[in-house]
Amino acid sequence: MCLAIPMKILKIEGDKAIVSSSGVHRNIGISFVKNVKPGDYVIVHAGFAIEKLDPAKAKETLKLLEEIQ
Repeated sequence: MCLAIPMKILKIEGDKAIVSSSGVHRNIGISFVKNVKPGDYVIVHAGFAIEKLDPAKAKETLKLLEEIQ
């Protein structure tokens, strides 16, 4: 089973971004999503942002993930 995680974009460098979730930082590809900027939340799967996410929904999902840990 694969899991896609909401992550916040911290910095964009070309078609790559540094993202963060729960203190974990990753370097991911952002070529599949348009018009993202630092501060946006994206769904990350297999090292790529696959969808831009509404900030309220991202925070709600992250809260639920924290509760099940």
